[in-house]
Amino acid sequence: MALSDTLKKIIYYMLLDQKILNRIEEKKKNLDSFRPLQKDILRKLREQFIIEWTYNSNAIEGNTLTLKETALVLREGITVKGKTLREHIETTNHKKAIELLEKFVLKKAMFSEKQLLALHGIILSDIEDEFAGRYRIHRVRILGANIVLPNPISVPKLMSEYFEWLNTSKNNMSVIEFSALAHYKLVAIHPFVDGNGRTARLFMNLILMQMGYPPAIILKQDRKKYYDVLNKANKGDLAPFVLFVAQAIDRSLGLYLEAVEHVDPKTAYMKNEYITLSELSKMVPYSQEYLSLLARKGILHAIKKERNWLSTKEAVEKYIDQKSKKR
Repeated sequence: MALSDTLKKIIYYMLLDQKILNRIEEKKKNLDSFRPLQKDILRKLREQFIIEWTYNSNAIEGNTLTLKETALVLREGITVKGKTLREHIETTNHKKAIELLEKFVLKKAMFSEKQLLALHGIILSDIEDEFAGRYRIHRVRILGANIVLPNPISVPKLMSEYFEWLNTSKNNMSVIEFSALAHYKLVAIHPFVDGNGRTARLFMNLILMQMGYPPAIILKQDRKKYYDVLNKANKGDLAPFVLFVAQAIDRSLGLYLEAVEHVDPKTAYMKNEYITLSELSKMVPYSQEYLSLLARKGILHAIKKERNWLSTKEAVEKYIDQKSKKR
């Protein structure tokens, strides 16, 4: 079956476990109860997320700047010794793309080709100007991926269908599932010579941020899993990719809630501080390995910082309570 037919025939069904969906929506509702967020908290969160988002999205594509180096480039305009000019430009370009995305969010306009091409144009600006903001006219392939990408001749038609789908399907499913599918469909078309992944992650977050969610950051250390779930989606199994995106959204909501709850602990979503699963395993009847499995599957509320999953005693108690009710 041709890719265009495949994309047309992706019929929506529940791709995310209802409990996970309910938990994320509950956290979003709780975050909304703090709005409007204090300006100093919002400023700090925005700066943190721009640096994290830029570092991780570029690192997934091979940029070797560290998180600290990324922060120095963005905050101080410092040139890091031993790093290429391209890596520096990729970093500043990504921040500029986020700033443009924020303007799109404020306008609350329909999703459009103009938005996508503008974001991509910034991503490749001063790097590959001849391809920036333009659909590819050459055949390309993704190394290690199990998908044959569409012929460049069909890209404009596929993208027209993509935007039609975006603007007619957004109310037919949860925001989490919609944003994940929007990401997957875009990378499956692979409309650009370069910068497809960064642009897809930006566009996914345009959807989330328009709906009041914080941006979801795909972490560099999850790069292998990210590609694994994309390959599963290529075979028709979309659920693992949607869960992967849901966990990234869950993490971002957790970071926002953690920031605002320290200001108003009386209304905290979690009564306990987030601790490592190793510490938590000493307080609950589960091993660190089992808690990690629950966190990775999205069953246990947890957030990921660096390489570590963090959760709370209350979250485990809630899991135990739900488990006992099933019996």
